Amino acid sequence: MRLYLDTSALIKLYVEEDDSNFVEGAVQDAETTATSIVTYVEARSAFSRRRRDGSLNLADYHRVIREFDREWERYFVIPVTASLVKSAGRLADIHALRGYDALQLASADFFQEKIKEPVTFGCWDSRLETAARRQGLQLLRSRMQ
Repeated sequence: MRLYLDTSALIKLYVEEDDSNFVEGAVQDAETTATSIVTYVEARSAFSRRRRDGSLNLADYHRVIREFDREWERYFVIPVTASLVKSAGRLADIHALRGYDALQLASADFFQEKIKEPVTFGCWDSRLETAARRQGLQLLRSRMQ
């Protein structure tokens, strides 16, 4: 399986949430796991928010950041290019997506086009998931059923 994780799915690998074990299993089964370069900043922001709201203590926050930084290199990271941004803009219009969600979807589309194989898209956002299905991506959560 070729897997693409948006931020909402990828952070489940580092902080315990519903379906964290499912995502961990999917990553272990995947031949390749891809994500957008913007996932890095979105994930760091999510971890920081959890530290501020008290759901991650300071020691766990530092552990999560070390683990995330160490493992970042194992992902196939899709860079943001001008053509990807234009594609994301088009997808935002078509699917009524927020900016970074459209960029995540455009990145997954790019990944699928690049490898010329089906890509399984993992996210925990219903609007983005619907858009991914309409774009012809397989859905990770549908594998849960």
